Amino acid sequence: MSETNFNIKDTLSGIIQEQPLIDEIATLGRLKKVKAGANVVSPNQNASEMPIVITGILRVMRHDENGNEVFLYYLEGGQTCAMSITCCIEQKKSAFHVVAEEDSVLWMMPTAYLDSWMQKYPSFRRFVMRSYQMRFDELLTTLDSMVFMHLDERVYKYLLDKKQASGSYEINKTHQQIADELNTSRVVISRVLKKLEKEEKIEQHRNKIEIL
Repeated sequence: MSETNFNIKDTLSGIIQEQPLIDEIATLGRLKKVKAGANVVSPNQNASEMPIVITGILRVMRHDENGNEVFLYYLEGGQTCAMSITCCIEQKKSAFHVVAEEDSVLWMMPTAYLDSWMQKYPSFRRFVMRSYQMRFDELLTTLDSMVFMHLDERVYKYLLDKKQASGSYEINKTHQQIADELNTSRVVISRVLKKLEKEEKIEQHRNKIEIL
């Protein structure tokens, strides 16, 4: 357990200043390892824990009543989901879906302590507010892309966002997976990717896209 605590304390020290809070989170939380594609938060789930990403990437999505989904944003190391915080504090069921984009290591914090931590520790309150601001900005960017961008611009932005989150120029996604996340059809995505390839922005391989 000491190795696990050392890792989470090392992660937390970059975002939280109060050592007593770091000790509390390390003591009360738990390590969770998830494989790529695994559910972290499901729609309509009662949230009893809130994840902080230690390593890996999580993908946050929104579903409608017909099962259609739209990609919202990624969570990377040292980040947490603002919507998850809101559901925890207000004791609401989740209205979003969080999936591991790649094998990830998370630190799960019990939600019962969030409210008191926000009141007691200024740096935790700042961490939460900073998470809100970052996610709000990303949601506005997503909304702008859906309303104002042409589909080829949306797809290219999606690929660039994935590159930034993963740190890799290779995107391991099928056309169908991209279509599902952008709430469109595979045929349309294939046509757009072919256009981007002709523009020499990407190069396509089997189940993989390389950003040039």
